[in-house]
Amino acid sequence: MSGPLVVVGDALLDRDVAGAVSRVCPDAPVPVLDERSATDRPGGAGLAALLAAAQDSEVALVTALADDAGGGRLAELLAAAGVEVYPLHLPGATAEKIRLRAGGQTLLRLDRGGDPQPPGEPSAATLAVLARARAILVSDYGRGLVRQPTLRAALAEASAPVVWDPHPRGPAAVAGARLTTPNLAELRQLTGDAGGGSALSTATRAGHELRRRWRVGAVAVTLGADGAVLCHAGSTPLVVPPPATVDRVEDTCGAGDRFAATAALALGGGALVSEAVGEAIAAASAYVAAGGAAGLHRQEDRRPALAAARTAEELVSRVRADGGTVVATGGCFDILHAGHVATLQAARRLGDCLVVCLNSDHSVRGLKGPERPVNPEADRARLLAALDCVDAVAVFDEPTPHQVLARLRPDVWVKGGDYAGENGPDLPETELVQRWGGRVVTVPYLAGRSTTGTISAARQRGLHLVKGAV
Repeated sequence: MSGPLVVVGDALLDRDVAGAVSRVCPDAPVPVLDERSATDRPGGAGLAALLAAAQDSEVALVTALADDAGGGRLAELLAAAGVEVYPLHLPGATAEKIRLRAGGQTLLRLDRGGDPQPPGEPSAATLAVLARARAILVSDYGRGLVRQPTLRAALAEASAPVVWDPHPRGPAAVAGARLTTPNLAELRQLTGDAGGGSALSTATRAGHELRRRWRVGAVAVTLGADGAVLCHAGSTPLVVPPPATVDRVEDTCGAGDRFAATAALALGGGALVSEAVGEAIAAASAYVAAGGAAGLHRQEDRRPALAAARTAEELVSRVRADGGTVVATGGCFDILHAGHVATLQAARRLGDCLVVCLNSDHSVRGLKGPERPVNPEADRARLLAALDCVDAVAVFDEPTPHQVLARLRPDVWVKGGDYAGENGPDLPETELVQRWGGRVVTVPYLAGRSTTGTISAARQRGLHLVKGAV
């Protein structure tokens, strides 16, 4: 089927206000947030549609919109993201969620908007887009849209696979839905399961109960950092772990939407339910590792081509606007090895983004000799950019990174522990970084790993092989 992914559900307007806290209010024991930036984005089912559209998919959103400024802003944001909206009339005001954030943490969430109101009737065009969908994601946020009788009947009759992301205050999924995707807390509320045991045993027991009660094909219970448990026909659950542990979780908001949207897209493409859940776990893990909802507006283009210094500067500007900490490190990274990865992972944990300042081919030849680099700069930059701990790569042509550092002005400059002198770091960049109040640090490294050693060992082995063949 070649139609769009159709997302059905309650859209909200989310607003992140980011800033810095440096003092406490004189008339109350609360922090004072100095606002640096504010970002609007679609929330609820709108976020699910936004995340699906970001995967280069044709996406339509069936939602209820109010005739107010918030509804107008939602429509504007969705149109800019390439989402085609099929609106039902929403009486009352647009629901808004405003989060005040500092240092990567949410200080307070303010909710606006009245009690949920029953939406109007879906149009003929809305029913038509449901009929030609390649997959349908019901993203229920408990505000009543998916209780609308005409809309619910259309969902029950749809020929496309239906993925139902439920809400404890919402209705049951339509019978025959291919997959429903509660998290463990939602599953407990939906089934009333208060029994003991491990998360796995609870997810298995309650997941099968929900599958039987709702008469759906399968239930995928998301367990956060522990992945998901898929309960389907048969008694043995499928446990799907995440591809890797996320070292630093900034914001998990939207991870469930990413999971459900990816699963729906995979099912629409003909994947098995088990395959769709595996893809969904990988996508949700990558989303959280990249900063979740708080990082949406500062995600960088991860094309396989060389990441330009301009891209690094844009990243730094956005992170600074959020009051975040910019970390940078540098090197040739000619043959990427475990020592490099350990240093990069440790550096990323020191702030909100990591920029790698990479010696160009010309720079490497000047430092290492005419036989280096082994790998050209485009390949080296591509490998670095593929690492989850690296947010941007800036290539420089000079013998030292002084010029690129002066442009980026990182808060922290990091080198592996092998650069530490007897009394601490003694790097040529120290004086420069300290001019703008930055810090220079070293992090532990894995002894015995080096590019020169790797090249030398490879040459020795090659020589032995040649001698053995003679």
